[in-house]
Amino acid sequence: MAQRETSDGRTMRPAPAPHSRGVLWRICKSGLLVCAISALALVIGFAVFTRHVPMHEVTLSRDGDAIVALTGGASRITDAIELLAAGRGKRLLISGANPATNSHEISRLNPEFEKWVWCCVDFDRSVNTLGNAIEIRKWAERRGFQSLVVVTSNYHMPRALAEIRHQIPQATLVPFPVVAERQRVGPWWSNALTMRLMISEYVKLIFARLRMAINPGAQARELT
Repeated sequence: MAQRETSDGRTMRPAPAPHSRGVLWRICKSGLLVCAISALALVIGFAVFTRHVPMHEVTLSRDGDAIVALTGGASRITDAIELLAAGRGKRLLISGANPATNSHEISRLNPEFEKWVWCCVDFDRSVNTLGNAIEIRKWAERRGFQSLVVVTSNYHMPRALAEIRHQIPQATLVPFPVVAERQRVGPWWSNALTMRLMISEYVKLIFARLRMAINPGAQARELT
């Protein structure tokens, strides 16, 4: 459309065509719809996630060939050693242990379990949940373990199970979630720290599942 000049010499730009305005409005409306659907999906997904996070200690449904404890809280290690001493697994891997966590230190803190610590506990120094899963796979394959009792915090359990299953899909995983005291006394939304942990774990789980979808199946082994 040609431009026009006014009587005072200014150039007048033509108004946008009605068709162009209609296209822009449809694009904006589609974008808003996509955002609304995505937000709804995230909310529903978070609701499903929270329903799968146990808020109470569980009774193991079965024993495992071995036990794996993903570090991040002192009670995880203690609970895992208690399971080992009770015969719920033949051996224990403490995955993601820092250098200060070793047989000497655990025996000092848990003298009643010293016998089991020195005979049947292994360590790895992985730094994140994916690293935990990779080291757990190596350890389980090296020792021929087919079923694992998984010990970690309740809010961390969904992502831990997803990462381990991605690495060793043929293994049977038996979850043993550790519930912090503050989570036992009230619902998760009543405590700001617990709420942040739940939201953070949900976001991390989404990104982990996206990564697994992009790199499915046996390709996970290439990460090692």
